[in-house]
Amino acid sequence: MTKINILSPLLADMIAAGEVVERPASVIKELAENSLDAGAKKVTIEFKSGGATYIRITDDGCGMSPEDAGIAFMRHATSKLHDEKGLEAIGTMGFRGEALAAISAVSRIELTTREKGAAEGIRVTVQAGDIIDMSPCGCPEGTSITVRDLFYNTPARLKFLKSDRSEATACTAAALRCALGRPEVSVKCIKDGEEVFFTPGDGRADSAVYSLLGRDIAGSMLPCTGSGDGVEVTGFVSSPALSRGNRSMQYFYCNGRFIKSALLQSAVEQAYRNTLLTGRYPACTLYITLKTSAVDVNVHPAKTEVRFSDEKKVFDTVYQTVKAALEAETQPLELKISESTQRMVSTPRTDFFRSMPAREYRTEYTRPAAASTPRREPSYAAPRPTARPSVNEPLTTTGFTAQNTEFSTENVEKTVESVEKITALNHRVIGECLNTYILVEIGDELLLIDKHAAHERMIFDRLKAQGRQIMSQTLLTPVIIKPTGEDGELLEQNEALLSDLGFEIEPYGAGAYAIRALPDDMDVSDAKAAVEEICEKLRRGDIVSADSARDELLHTVACKAAIKAGRRHDIRELERIADAVIAGEVRYCPHGRPVSVRLTKNELDKFFSRIV
Repeated sequence: MTKINILSPLLADMIAAGEVVERPASVIKELAENSLDAGAKKVTIEFKSGGATYIRITDDGCGMSPEDAGIAFMRHATSKLHDEKGLEAIGTMGFRGEALAAISAVSRIELTTREKGAAEGIRVTVQAGDIIDMSPCGCPEGTSITVRDLFYNTPARLKFLKSDRSEATACTAAALRCALGRPEVSVKCIKDGEEVFFTPGDGRADSAVYSLLGRDIAGSMLPCTGSGDGVEVTGFVSSPALSRGNRSMQYFYCNGRFIKSALLQSAVEQAYRNTLLTGRYPACTLYITLKTSAVDVNVHPAKTEVRFSDEKKVFDTVYQTVKAALEAETQPLELKISESTQRMVSTPRTDFFRSMPAREYRTEYTRPAAASTPRREPSYAAPRPTARPSVNEPLTTTGFTAQNTEFSTENVEKTVESVEKITALNHRVIGECLNTYILVEIGDELLLIDKHAAHERMIFDRLKAQGRQIMSQTLLTPVIIKPTGEDGELLEQNEALLSDLGFEIEPYGAGAYAIRALPDDMDVSDAKAAVEEICEKLRRGDIVSADSARDELLHTVACKAAIKAGRRHDIRELERIADAVIAGEVRYCPHGRPVSVRLTKNELDKFFSRIV
């Protein structure tokens, strides 16, 4: 007697269902993708009790003939793939022909469908993988499929489902991902009889973001568009003023398919490296388009993981696109006192962004639409006491280029007017408090500036503007350091990079090294600590390009060269920093912290109960 048995078709389908159908949300994903592949312009997603007892997907797609409806529930039956060559260039959401078979094996299904132009439709009833009834029926053009009692015949799977509330949240998230990826399709989601969301299906990504993520989030998103080497990237990324403690609001789509990609996450987060604190993550909705032959979607049963044929090309294009969008964002921050926090300086919070500590000075920031003009690189000119931002001077870019989507010029004119109004106001530096913050009176407002953070950003921008070779100072007496053997090797291996940063370091015998030159802004007393920190960053190796490596090291140089908190400084130095902040040249330190907070007279009067 043989020990190896051939599994029955039903058992094989039930095992396959474990890969494809993990929970009710998986059913919604698979069936909604079928609707999209059918060319639907309207899709309605309904579920009850977390989706375990009832799921219904209705669309106005091409529908099926009675013959196709009869074989649709057979395993490996699909209309989307015909030969081996087609597998190399899949352009549809589904292609394996496993979803309907897997779902029907562990549930009770009723399907009604009618082809366009057909006189009548067909109703198919399936239970545990077997068709128990097929009969003609009257129904609208398109397809409606109802799934009841999911996992009713697999109690082991049923007991692993979470609460109805948790499963409903997962179902809503699956429907949202589907709708966000196809702005040209109108999607309605109904939970327990109540509408959760509705998208207009007008083909505009910003409309989909507004409908699904809300007005506050849509208002804080920055549009980004770019291309390079056959890869196109469009979408939206969040303003640096808004961040989350996790990546749950990062949505990536490849050729219309929602995917999870550590590569794309890394590309986006590297672009934010100079603007977000460690442990904070941006929100984004990005659409990546490339040849179907350049991406392998047949990697995971759920098709949420893909493999790119040229990962570096995709990474670079996404990185440059997001970076360009962030650098083009020039609207200054507006901060307010939140009444709910009373004595603590913070701002109102949206439902989307979870509660954040007031010490992080997070702000709710709304950016007006950008102009339909070519994207411009930021100016890194050294701040001047009377400097005002130029709004007409054209700036050139080299290498990668990105273009903004079109928006009204009316908002741009208002933005320019606002910036000019702020910089035109007379301001007076009152002094500093706690040897850390500069106090500035500007109009009827009080501005508090973190002098170290602001000065650090000024130095960082100036160093970056100097190009590949930073001005350095030769020391009359070299600073002698004795790094570890590994650090000494790093110093020698990166001699050219250190020279570009303004350092001149050479061996001094017996494991010692002599620092003979420093960046022009750096104090000699900070030389040793700066070199040690540079070695630490080189040793970690968490850099993706020469430019990002240089930026990381420039952070260190700027931090060490900036004026320090805890010490009093000359009023003229404080005025120079205040001028740069008020002119809009400095908004964040290189590590992503805001450098200032603005308090209005009205808010102070309310706090002291001078006005009601």
